[in-house]
Amino acid sequence: MEKRVITDSKRRKGLMAASALLGGVLVLSACSGGDDSSPTGAGSSQKSQTAVDEAAAQDVSEAQISIEPKNGSTNASINNAAKVTVAKGTLTTVTMTTAAGDAVEGTLATDGKSWKPAAQLERSTTYKVIATAKDSKGREAHENGSFTTVSPDNSFIGNFTPEDGSTVGVGMPVSINFNKAITDKAAVQAGITVTSSSGQQVEGHWFNSQRLDLRPQAYWTSGSTVTLKLALDGVEGADGVYGVQQKTVTFKVGRNQVSTVDAAAHTMTVTQDGKTIKTIPISAGSPDNPTYNGQMVISEKYKETRMDGATVGFTDDDGKGEYDIKDVPHAMRLSSSGTFVHGNYWGSSSIFGSANTSHGCVGLQDVKGAGDADQPAAWFYNHSIIGDVVIVKNSPDKTIAPDNGLNGWNMSWSEWTADSAA
Repeated sequence: MEKRVITDSKRRKGLMAASALLGGVLVLSACSGGDDSSPTGAGSSQKSQTAVDEAAAQDVSEAQISIEPKNGSTNASINNAAKVTVAKGTLTTVTMTTAAGDAVEGTLATDGKSWKPAAQLERSTTYKVIATAKDSKGREAHENGSFTTVSPDNSFIGNFTPEDGSTVGVGMPVSINFNKAITDKAAVQAGITVTSSSGQQVEGHWFNSQRLDLRPQAYWTSGSTVTLKLALDGVEGADGVYGVQQKTVTFKVGRNQVSTVDAAAHTMTVTQDGKTIKTIPISAGSPDNPTYNGQMVISEKYKETRMDGATVGFTDDDGKGEYDIKDVPHAMRLSSSGTFVHGNYWGSSSIFGSANTSHGCVGLQDVKGAGDADQPAAWFYNHSIIGDVVIVKNSPDKTIAPDNGLNGWNMSWSEWTADSAA
């Protein structure tokens, strides 16, 4: 019996120890946590971070600033670059500077939605733009960018005539001379439009890779307004060479004046709007140096100018006769090669209306100094404008080349349109 009691006592102690051990395990298991429970300290930390994130999100401005072109751009437009816009807000400050730190003036739209430079940018220049905007809650957004504009080596321009706001004769074409050779003529011509208030169809003709002239089939309608639009900014005219021009030019067409020189009869008949207003005796080119035939357009006017025969190939060495007259009065250019209608004070008055004596020009009687308004040359000068047509006929010379001056009227319409890239 005693042995059993001792044994039972030990068993009870063992059970108590096992129970305590199991209890300890259960306690430890409860502290280790599970998917749906966490220590009090960890839960507080996560809630705190969430609150911080939410507060930070509430401080972010909704305003979205955009700067064109994108940061780091090269060959950027000098007309359209640095445009700053904002969505869901208004611009508060925009600053633009060159790489050297020079400020660039700009204009902020009245609604605060956009900003742009006040003037055309310079080529080959790096600019930096910094912009700030606010949303409806007053929260600020910031953006900045930098770009470099197209260089002269990577850009082309077109020098055009006639000038903006001018009044010209009915024969005046729009003539554009590019400073670089154009290889993609179609792209460039697509960026050029010429329209007339008269509704006349206008087509272009490429004389070479650098000259494009545009005109209607017949002379411009008197009194009409012609508009030239150059939308060449960013147009790739040749490999890696881009246009920079973006402008609109308008000019008026004056009365219809066409003057016909009959070299055989030694006369010039001047008509306005189809009616003869004057017949003037002239002296055209001599048999050795005849005047070109054809339709020619007055491209320049000089009350007095120097004419040096050596500049157009007339020298004593070639037997054509050298001349250098420093004060030729009332001169109007008809060709690039040196054909003019001009006053002549050095020839005998008997030659006008009876003999052709010039080196190819059309001479009218005049006085030295261009001071007598009653002289035939002065009258014609004062009644002529750039773009008027002078037609020469019955001369023993050939018809003038269409690209020798503004003289594309000597081509048929089919010939003219054949070299259009439109």
